[in-house]
Amino acid sequence: MEDMEVERVAPEGPDGAPVEEEPLFTNLDIILFSLIVGLLIYWFLSRKKTEETIPEFKRVTPQRETSFIEKMKKTNRNMVVFYGSQTGTAEEFCSRLAKDAQRYGMRGMSADPEEYDMSELPRLAEIDNSLAVFCMATYGEGDPTDNAQDFYDWMQENDEDLKGVNFAVFGLGNKTYEHFNAMGKYTDKRLEELGGKRIYDLGMGDDDGNLEEDFVSWKEQFWPAVCEHFGVEATGDDTSIRQYELVVPTDINMNKVYTGEMGRLKSFETQKPPFDAKNPYLATVAVNRQLNQAGDRHLMHLELDISGSKIRYDSGDHVAVYPVNDVSIVNRIGQILDADLDTVISLNNLDEESNKKHPFPCPTTYRTALTHYLDITNPPRTNVLFELMASASPEVSLSLSVSLCQGLYQSWVLDAQRNILAVLEDMPSLHPTIDHLCELLPRLQARYYSIASSGKVYPTMVSICAVVVEFQTSTGRSFKGVATNWLKNKVVVMDNGHKATVPMYVRKSQFRLPFKASNPVVMIGPGTGIAPFMGFLQERGWMKEQGKDVGETILYFGCRRRNEDFLYQQELEEFEKAGVLTQLNVAFSRDQEGKVTHHTKPLCQLLTMCHRYLDKFTCVLK
Repeated sequence: MEDMEVERVAPEGPDGAPVEEEPLFTNLDIILFSLIVGLLIYWFLSRKKTEETIPEFKRVTPQRETSFIEKMKKTNRNMVVFYGSQTGTAEEFCSRLAKDAQRYGMRGMSADPEEYDMSELPRLAEIDNSLAVFCMATYGEGDPTDNAQDFYDWMQENDEDLKGVNFAVFGLGNKTYEHFNAMGKYTDKRLEELGGKRIYDLGMGDDDGNLEEDFVSWKEQFWPAVCEHFGVEATGDDTSIRQYELVVPTDINMNKVYTGEMGRLKSFETQKPPFDAKNPYLATVAVNRQLNQAGDRHLMHLELDISGSKIRYDSGDHVAVYPVNDVSIVNRIGQILDADLDTVISLNNLDEESNKKHPFPCPTTYRTALTHYLDITNPPRTNVLFELMASASPEVSLSLSVSLCQGLYQSWVLDAQRNILAVLEDMPSLHPTIDHLCELLPRLQARYYSIASSGKVYPTMVSICAVVVEFQTSTGRSFKGVATNWLKNKVVVMDNGHKATVPMYVRKSQFRLPFKASNPVVMIGPGTGIAPFMGFLQERGWMKEQGKDVGETILYFGCRRRNEDFLYQQELEEFEKAGVLTQLNVAFSRDQEGKVTHHTKPLCQLLTMCHRYLDKFTCVLK
């Protein structure tokens, strides 16, 4: 078919002349159309902006004071006590020193070095008759505590002139560890190297002995040295000084009342990562089984499900667990003190400038405080007993004071394992108000356990291996470990059909396998000390499955009796069969006539020396 060309013919008028065709839109139409489109666009954008722009209400948040010098000047303080604390003991000692200061002509404040700019330490010389005291605990293998890490780094990296800065140091450590009181020793030495003036000798507390007694003995010599150095006199006033005032709210909103949370209100109802000491994760209990077949002890293996928490851990890390106190002890304390435990209260710091507004999360009830926040199981420290004397008759107060000073604290309180309930029961003349008791008692601390699993093999599960602590005291009472007895009763599914949960978080550790998988390893871990090595073995097995060259792995393990408490026997034998465990050396202390005590630490040191010629050799002890 041929292409057809169509010619367009213009319209003609009556006279035959071509007529000009009218445009579809006139100029006026175009202007009106443009105006309408413009108005529509303006309306749409304005509407969108209005929807997206939420009126900002300026939130007034007080800026946290990071200058301890300016705070001391503002509040007329001349003594600051810093604490490096992992479990709360150093913080408690620090608070006691700051509280005692006014009895010795000083005005003290307790301070967390993590919250302040420690580079201002040289400025302390600007304050007349000033003093800095450091209560420094040593963590792990000679490391600083988490909250003292930045201060430790500052001491290492700076050469500031501390001329005119007076200081004293009390260290908290444990002689069973190789680097005993390393942080206290380093702080004392370094502050002197930087030009500071030591006004009293370094104190070294030993947690393997009697830490409380070590601190009290040091404190009794420290204060006279302070008085002599600054030319002040002790007031001689030993009456109880309240640090917090009781407030009983009249208009109570129960949604604003703490029910056991460590930090953020309602954090157990609405879980938000990251999870740490102030924001623990509620892990469900997936497994809770008894490890030993017989005997008078209960050794348990728990598995906590951390799916969806974004928590990561490595072999050798620790899991921190927040326990709950025995309900029967809580109720009995309330009964003795004639207190309504369900009263909502708040203990507010009398020092309005203090960073620590409350001794525990407030407002809350006495029941919650005694159940979740306060240590009511361990023997009370001497300062608690001395302050409780204020509620006793003068005769009883004098008798108790003399007894404590004569060293009966060790036998009557510590050796007999008298907790605060036992003290109140055995000394009925002591009848403090319950709010005063809550102020005096230390915080219930998280319990740390070496994780008995590998994060590479079980990324959504954290395992715990522990022995339930329970024994009879010399007073005939039953002493039960807070955390282990609480965990023991954590059945996987409770009577109400809900899964049991445990508030927890992971704390990193320096306890690690060698970087190279081919390095040989000797592990020594009697009893539940085998826990981290289960994680190590799982990881070495995983490496072997990945085709990596895994070095020799030797384990020395022992417990009481093979037929009773050979912990993880099946798993260990399977590791040995698979070649993951090169040697499994076991010893049981009571499988013969006489009990044999295993001296594992000297054995580890001996093995290390014997293999010193092997620079790739690693010996790990737990």
